Amino acid sequence: MECFSLVSGKPGQKWGSHGAADWDWPEACGHIHSHLHITGGPDAPAPALDFSLPTGPCAMAVLGNLLQVDLDNMSYSLYKLQNRYGDVFSLQMAWKPMIVINGLKAMKEMLLTCGEDTADRPPVPIFEYLGVKPGSQGVVLAPYGPEWREQRRFSVSTLRNFGLGKKSLEDWVIKEARHLCDAFTAQAGQPINPNPMLNKSTCNVISSLIFARRFEYEDPYLIRMLKALEQSLTEVSGLIPEVLNAFPILLRIPRLADKALQGQKSFIAILDNLLTENRTTWDPVQAPRNLTDAFLAEIEKAKGNPESSFNDENLRMVVRDLFGAGMLTTSTTLSWALLLMILHPDVQRRVQQEIDEVIGQVRHPEMADQAHMPYTNAVIHEVQRFGDIVPVNLPRITSHDIEVQDFLIPKGTILLPNMSSVHMDDTVWEKPLRFHPEHFLDAQGHFVKHEAFITFSAGRRSCLGEPLARMELFLFFTCLLQRFSFSVPAGQPQPSDHRVFSIMVAPSPYQLCAVIREQGH
Repeated sequence: MECFSLVSGKPGQKWGSHGAADWDWPEACGHIHSHLHITGGPDAPAPALDFSLPTGPCAMAVLGNLLQVDLDNMSYSLYKLQNRYGDVFSLQMAWKPMIVINGLKAMKEMLLTCGEDTADRPPVPIFEYLGVKPGSQGVVLAPYGPEWREQRRFSVSTLRNFGLGKKSLEDWVIKEARHLCDAFTAQAGQPINPNPMLNKSTCNVISSLIFARRFEYEDPYLIRMLKALEQSLTEVSGLIPEVLNAFPILLRIPRLADKALQGQKSFIAILDNLLTENRTTWDPVQAPRNLTDAFLAEIEKAKGNPESSFNDENLRMVVRDLFGAGMLTTSTTLSWALLLMILHPDVQRRVQQEIDEVIGQVRHPEMADQAHMPYTNAVIHEVQRFGDIVPVNLPRITSHDIEVQDFLIPKGTILLPNMSSVHMDDTVWEKPLRFHPEHFLDAQGHFVKHEAFITFSAGRRSCLGEPLARMELFLFFTCLLQRFSFSVPAGQPQPSDHRVFSIMVAPSPYQLCAVIREQGH
């Protein structure tokens, strides 16, 4: 008689595949729990034996695994669970079940092989409270469907029309890089925290694209906007938002949600003011000056079409997405880049040598230079891999039954892509826990792409701003290292490369000293 295995969900294998003495209750409980709850609860119809759902840690009543996962360092918690349960395992956040996807093979199956069926998003109550609803869901949080396709197509085409891949946008970024270098020059030789200047420069690039407007670095409006944006992003990660999402009834408590999401509301109010200013100067007869003008033109075209996603509420959501996803990600990566240059001065010197040989110290770097700078390109890619600023991607939900690593996962299952498990995988990277630019170089010193480099995700939900981010990283980084040498300030201990976990992984706070390079050095 065949024995059905609770470990594998397949006939012909016994509980003792690890040996009876190795079997432990949490693993059994986790797997039974996944069969009961992945598709809806104990009263849901029992899944067919074809669904071999993965095991996972035993969940507590009501809270699930909330107290077993460190939400301030989720990637490490998932790393430990991956070591115990494998590349695909179940997790329960309160009564919200999900399956975590780890490792290159499983991630490729999920994002590429099953890409059409894993591109959807589950609803997020705190964002619904903030106005994300059918017809106004932006791009990042929108379900996979006609509205998402319409807005993604618009965003991609508008970015292209305003210079993505063309000289005009490159000129904007080069101009902003000069302002950034001027800000560093004003404090040359002094211990400084580079992050405020990096945030302002990347914010100005996005603002130029959306509003055709840049701010002076000391402009109080820019400083207030950045403060609200940073606060808004911290409000959607950690225990409090997880509890609010798990128990959305709490959002009805007077003033509780407003207090917990104060930064979100402040940032949206600032964007509303900027959008109002833009609308008052918009001339529909003239060619669009920026992305907002282009969106307003689409709103006019869509009047009378109830199926269209072009409306004032969705304009706000699209703009918020572009700021939230496109600004702090780039500035945080640049912060990692400067930290790693002061921790690895030999790498910094090699980058500067390549800059001097290819560009010199007079003209400004251009994107055309990148093809002739393999080492600099490798360093930037390794900064992204090592910094790993988005270790856990936004959740997906399956729109059809799928198979990942021999697990048959039913429609309606939430998936959590653990990107860090790919970027730190010791089976695909030579030195995953070390900063090692040679990961992206061959034996002859040529730049090589690596299939395990998925900083911008992959498949249908890949980052639509990837070309802009690549342009900013290359031009800002090379402009800074062309003009300055960076070091640890005199008398200060060497900073660490330890991480600070929030919605993005940033370096621990540090200071550096920027010294203007002399001509010919």
